[in-house]
Amino acid sequence: MGHKKSSKQFFDLRLAANLGLVQRLFHQLYPKETESNHFQKLMVLLPKLFQSRPDELKIQDLNRLESGNWYQSEKMVGMQLYVEHFNKDLKGLQSKIPYLKDLGINLLHLMPITPRPTGENDGGYAVNKYHGVAKQYGSSKDLLNLTQELRKQDMFLMLDFVVNHTSDEFTWAKKARAGDKKYQDYYYTYADDTVPKAFEKSLPEVFPETSPGNFTYDPEMKRWVMTVFNNYQWDLNYSNPEVFLEMLTNLIKMVNQGVDIVRFDALAFLWKKMGTISQNLPEAHTLISLFRMCLQIIAPGAIFLAEAIVAPKEIVKYFGQESTKGNECEIAYNASLMALLWNSIATKKTLLLYKSLTNVPQKPNDCTWINYIRCHDDIGLGYDDGFIREIGWNPQLHRKFLLDYYCQRLDWSPATGLLFMYNPKTGDGRITGSATSLLGLEKGLAKKDKVLIQEAVSKMILLYGIVLAYGGIPLIYGGDEIGTLNDYSFLEETDKKDDNRWVNRPKQNWDMVANLNDKKLPQSQIFNAVQKLIAIRKKHSVFADDNNLVIHHTGNDHIFAFERTSEREGLLVLCNFDEKEQVVQSRWISKLGYFTKGEPKNLVSNKKVPLKSGLLRLDPYQLMWLMKG
Repeated sequence: MGHKKSSKQFFDLRLAANLGLVQRLFHQLYPKETESNHFQKLMVLLPKLFQSRPDELKIQDLNRLESGNWYQSEKMVGMQLYVEHFNKDLKGLQSKIPYLKDLGINLLHLMPITPRPTGENDGGYAVNKYHGVAKQYGSSKDLLNLTQELRKQDMFLMLDFVVNHTSDEFTWAKKARAGDKKYQDYYYTYADDTVPKAFEKSLPEVFPETSPGNFTYDPEMKRWVMTVFNNYQWDLNYSNPEVFLEMLTNLIKMVNQGVDIVRFDALAFLWKKMGTISQNLPEAHTLISLFRMCLQIIAPGAIFLAEAIVAPKEIVKYFGQESTKGNECEIAYNASLMALLWNSIATKKTLLLYKSLTNVPQKPNDCTWINYIRCHDDIGLGYDDGFIREIGWNPQLHRKFLLDYYCQRLDWSPATGLLFMYNPKTGDGRITGSATSLLGLEKGLAKKDKVLIQEAVSKMILLYGIVLAYGGIPLIYGGDEIGTLNDYSFLEETDKKDDNRWVNRPKQNWDMVANLNDKKLPQSQIFNAVQKLIAIRKKHSVFADDNNLVIHHTGNDHIFAFERTSEREGLLVLCNFDEKEQVVQSRWISKLGYFTKGEPKNLVSNKKVPLKSGLLRLDPYQLMWLMKG
């Protein structure tokens, strides 16, 4: 009883402390003059939603508040996976927790497991229900069993909250189709195409090949409906406060299942305004902050990840600015780092990497990045044209080179990627493919080319060595730890064959896992290296994200160097993106204090690093983690 009482008291304190900000955010979106009744509804809803939170999670909330920013710890290492591709269903996943723990994973991001339409459903991002589990994954009870087990094992769970749209089979959409005016106002629906045509003038297309335009005519409803992503995904109308109240309820029901991190999907698109591209609008930021503050009042142990794959200057805004600084999302994807790493692999140069990273605005202290090299999605080439020009390249030609390099248009390239959403009018396109196929392992194995195979393994270790050492939470894409190649089976499935992102959504190869003892296999080399780097990361507090990252220029365009600093330790990361041995002057490294106690140890190879005539040598594609202290 004592805990219940203190939980309620803390809820009251959180509500009182944040009420002013919540009210201001709410009325920024929904004017006081017309919407004060909806604010009263929110005031009634908040304590009800708090009451619905399980006691065990309320206690966890209080513990997390006491322990500080758990998500910035060096112990955090995640994996993103498709449950059905990993091991059939939720029970199958639960049975593999020992494998995940052995690798060093303590955070799982499961791709959508909620009910969705049969046939096309955007990989589960078309939502029929926000809570509950699609039959192929098991039951709601299986999910609760899994989250309970994860808590026992000190592991965390991330699930998606598809906040921008529902499927056209969602209860509200069905009611709207049947003519219910209330639910037609939950979406952007119009009796004729006048407003849609006006919107289209400024709205870009997300999927120009497969889903052109942003509106769909629904013959049953006899109305046009906004469908920015796909015609079966109806955009929610957040200018209607009822939608916010309903979606807040759905969010809390979801986190009450034991979700620790909420991946806020497509949040850049949340607010629509005629005459704009309807992305990254100030109102979208206000809305996210309102969701976040309500979540912090009800369930402060759960946090938000911003799924905003936008320019670096825009990404940082999702951490919150000015009065909402640090009050929007706690975590964001470091999509820029990911795309820049692939650029450095193709060019063997680090110029654009440096130019971009040194111009990213500083993030708030209480926020962190998710660093990754691959995810379920394509690789977009969203680099800053100004930066490309500054280093002497032509932006259009440079993007063409990258598409040619990765998408099998250059005979000499080791990559076997596919071209995604190519627009011949603009020359824009994106890249799909698994990490090792893009790095040359597929080609190397096919040709039995030992050099190509070894280079691919080294490149894979190099990239994962960077994301494991960079400031934030490293996220491994399921299968990368065993060097999984492209999976072309999607071409035989009707509802997948037109979306080649499925090439990098492979099934987990448990036969390969069973053979990891064979140290000669390239897959074993990748697994052992990643496992070792994770173990090193978890031992050293310098990897915790305290905004303690310093980028160093080396004077060698093939080398990328950055340092993680703390009072007790220092870690210098050096990365050679070239296929040839490279050297750097060691004077600046000595000045940082890395040679004061003799030769420093490279934690990756576990060997001392010698200096030859004031030069530090790096092998082709070598990764060094030099430890000081």
